[in-house]
Amino acid sequence: MTTDLGRRLAVLRTAAGISREELGERCGADAHYIAALEDDVALPTIGILARLAQALDTTVDALAGTRATHDPGRGIRTHRPEAPLAVLDEEDCRRLLGVRGIGRVAVFTADGPAVHPVNYLIVEGGIVFRTATDTVLARAAGTEAAFEAERIDEVAARGWSVLAVGALEAADHPEELERLAEAAHAIPWAGGERTHWLKLAPHRLTGRRVQYRP
Repeated sequence: MTTDLGRRLAVLRTAAGISREELGERCGADAHYIAALEDDVALPTIGILARLAQALDTTVDALAGTRATHDPGRGIRTHRPEAPLAVLDEEDCRRLLGVRGIGRVAVFTADGPAVHPVNYLIVEGGIVFRTATDTVLARAAGTEAAFEAERIDEVAARGWSVLAVGALEAADHPEELERLAEAAHAIPWAGGERTHWLKLAPHRLTGRRVQYRP
């Protein structure tokens, strides 16, 4: 079984045009160890991880996939063929959304489209989130809105995106609000008084997945 780290390592090594033997020599390991990192569940120490990143002219964060290491909107250039694009069915979309995460809600305003990041939950098939009572999102209740969530790994050239479109409504029934508060487990990252719950019941749920296979 290959780990995400193993896939990123293989992609970067292939893009650099070096063999497992050459990479091993650069970071003080042998080809068998590099093969184990790429193909199995072996995990390197932080020292080896740092030497691997240096040998591949990248960073520990990029190799480990812990956070973005470049300006937003700028891709990481590697020499490889295009990755295949797959259409996701509704079941796959719901599975990828999970039960909670970070997404973006897009609404129309008098000044044009507006997009806001939110902490979301999936409750009874709907996408729910909290905001303040005087926000753009709160004022958009009763209109059609779009919600998008994604996971992108630019180093390994793989990721997915799910788009939900539906009516945005305020959740105001006392029993419903109690259930949502119990399901939340945490406060929104934005902080402040965000006690106004909104829900989007998707009438269209679509998604795409892209994954490079070396």
